[in-house]
Parts: sequence; structure tokens; C-alpha cells
Amino acid sequence: MYQPPRPQPLSPLGGLIRAMLRGGDLLSLLPRDAYRVPAGYLGYSRRSILIVNAPELTRPILNDPTDIYPKNDLMTGALEPLVGDSIFVSSGDLWRRQRRMIDPAFSHMRLNRAFTSMVAAVDDHEAHLAEVAARGGTISLDLTMSHLTADVITRTVFSSPLQSQTAKDVYEAFSLFERSVANVELKRLIFDRPFADIPQHPHVLEACARIRSHLGALVDTHLPPGTTDHNDIASALVGATDGESGRTFSREELIDQLGVFFLAGHETTASALTWVFFILSTQRDVLARVRAEIDAVVGDGPVDFENVRRLVYTRNVFKETLRLYPPITFLPRVALEPVTIGPFRVKRGAMIMVAPWTIHRHRDYWKDPAVFDPDRFSPEREKDILPGTYLPFGQGPRVCVGANFATVESALIMARLVRRFDFETIAPETVFPAARLTTRPRDQIIMRVRDRMAAYAPAAA
Repeated sequence: MYQPPRPQPLSPLGGLIRAMLRGGDLLSLLPRDAYRVPAGYLGYSRRSILIVNAPELTRPILNDPTDIYPKNDLMTGALEPLVGDSIFVSSGDLWRRQRRMIDPAFSHMRLNRAFTSMVAAVDDHEAHLAEVAARGGTISLDLTMSHLTADVITRTVFSSPLQSQTAKDVYEAFSLFERSVANVELKRLIFDRPFADIPQHPHVLEACARIRSHLGALVDTHLPPGTTDHNDIASALVGATDGESGRTFSREELIDQLGVFFLAGHETTASALTWVFFILSTQRDVLARVRAEIDAVVGDGPVDFENVRRLVYTRNVFKETLRLYPPITFLPRVALEPVTIGPFRVKRGAMIMVAPWTIHRHRDYWKDPAVFDPDRFSPEREKDILPGTYLPFGQGPRVCVGANFATVESALIMARLVRRFDFETIAPETVFPAARLTTRPRDQIIMRVRDRMAAYAPAAA
């Protein structure tokens, strides 16, 4: 039974030492008990950190009907230079007002409308990979998936393909941001008091400015309102008004909100697909089953929307990858007042850590939790999954509205690229996960690509 790479849980002290040696990786910090308890405190912290795994305890935290568990202040302080006070980090009445204004734009994520944009992006990317394969080159899997999913979301949000250099610059800036941003610095996590100011490093601010500059250029293609006849997400947000005040989003607010669509819409899917293609490159039996299903459902024809809906095992591979490598590793909240969670009295300012990473690998909720087993999600077995123990897209009012979008997009990408190419990971034994803002490989995964169509093409006469 295949167990993809993961950090072996240690004692709290051992985990702390390992995390410090690995540059603040939060996965390495998690002790053994984090995977065993319904809820429990994580080591020592000035603010105290309670990890919560049990569904009956996580549900009221993530639904939060009384607004006492907003997004954690370390996270909001770290993300503010990138996405401002947008819907991703806001809480309470501000979040509800933003959501009312943004909700109509979600209609533009309808799958039958977005599928054409997905196909166009995959067409271009398949041609690029064919060129790489023809010259015997290699790819960074992380960068490749980031570029492809960013192109998909840009075509969906802005009705425009993403230029390669822009995609590369955004990937590099966001990677630097993830590595360096203040909310993953252990000393802040352990020693800072709650609600303290979060000073940012100059290079983090510069990375955020680079990303926002690219987003601003895309926003400007839709300003002022009515400049274009695009029927897309950006146009819907430019024209959005608050029903109570009649106000619209300013340019900076549009960059904030569309930045969330762009970054959440591509970075999380890129994270998941990076792990999908790594696993497929090392597990030939899983790859063979995926290819057999694609051959049976699609054959040599185009992969259309109805085909994707019928790729059951392919989607199950994606779901199981999301279980073992949830893109959003942690869903941190903060207690605005003293509360009781299970048997624990929690003080104001305590960090409440709902962690898909530990819930998805918890021994009480999953059989052989470290084993990669896509058949967990087969119709026969999926009904046995305990509600509230699988939350790669979150839960409650903040659940990711793009869950179906990401699932269809990923199945399309898998079907098209798996049918066309072989991927070989160079030095697979060095691949290891790390958690910052998303669950990514600690170092980039380098792959060789072989074009199966070229390999089986008849020789010229």
C-alpha cells in the first residue's frame, strides 16, 4: 500500500526543533497527538493554540453564527498587503456586505460557461508541453501547474489569456510571499501576544506589489464600467453595487476582491494538481487505471464536459489527493471572547486551529489514513465517510464556491495531459510536503516529459 511523503509525527519538543530546522514548516511542528485527539492544545504558546479535529466541535467554529471565530489575526495581518480587506479575510458585517455585492459574479463560474475557457487554456498548454518533450527538456511541475491554472482563471475572470512571463513573475512572487510571510514565522506564532501588529519584511511587500501590479493591469482592461462588452467575473464586479448604500468597489477594492478570485482560484488547484501528477508519475497502477477509464469514456476524441462528468475514478484520484494534501492546510480562527470548546476553556485571543491536514489523516476517522486509496470515494465506500471529516474546500458560509469548478477543471487537465504525456519525476525520493499558506512541495518537483503521441507516431516514409 502506497504512502505518499509526509512528516513523521514527533513529540511536541521534537516537532518544534524539526520545524525550526526546516525554516518554519508547520507540518513538521505538528506532534503525534494532533492526529489522535478530538481537540487539544499544541505545546507552548503565549496566545495558546487549540487544534480541533472532531466534527461536532469544528462545525460551530466554521459556521460561526455569532461572529466570535473570525479569521485568525495572524493570517489577516499577513495577507493584508496582498488582498487588502477583501472577502477572504474580512469578517462580520463587512464580509456579509462584500458577499452580497460579489454573489452575482459567482454566476459567471457556471461550469458550462467556464468549460470553454478551461479547454482553450489546456490546448495552449498541451502544445507547450509537446514542445518541451520534443527537445527532451524538463519542467518544474509546480510552475507548470501554477501557469496552467492561472491561465484558466484569468480567462474565466478577465476573458484574457495570461502571458507566460506574467505567470512566471506571479508564481515567483507568490512563492517568495509564502516562504517569507509573517504568519508562518514560528517566533510570532509562539511568542507574540494576540492581536499584535504584523510588520512585514520589505521583500514580502515588494512581492505583493508585483502581484497587485499585474492584477491592476488586468482590472484596468475593464475600467471604467462599460469599457468592454465582456460578460465575465471582472465585469460583474466592476458593476456591482451595495443595495443599501449604492456604493461600488474602488479600483483598489477591485484588485483586492479579484485578487482573491485569481489567487484562490488558481493557487489551490495548482497545489492539488502538483501532488496528483507527482503521485501518478510514481504509481503506475493508478496511472494505468486512469488511462483505462479515459480510453473507455473518451477514446481518441475531444474531452468534452459530459466526458469529464463520467470520469469517476479520475475524479476519485483527485479527491484522495485533496485528502492527503489539502491545499489549505489550516483554517485558523481566533476567539474574540472566552469560550468553551469541548472540555476546554479557551481564553480571548487564543488561536483555534481547524486543520484539514490532521482531520484527513486522523486515525479515528479514516482506515489506514496515510495510505493513498482513491477507492475510498467509490460509490460503495464514500457513504462510510463521516460527515465533517473531509473538508478540502472548507465548511460553512465560507465554503469555497469554486469547489465544483476546481473538480471539473482538474479532471479535464488530468484527462488531457495523462492521455498525451508520460511524466517522470527526477529524484522522487527528495519530494516532501511543506505547509505555509498552501500545501506545496518543500522544493520544486522537476520532471521529464515524454509525448506519447510522438512516441507512437509512424516513421516518415
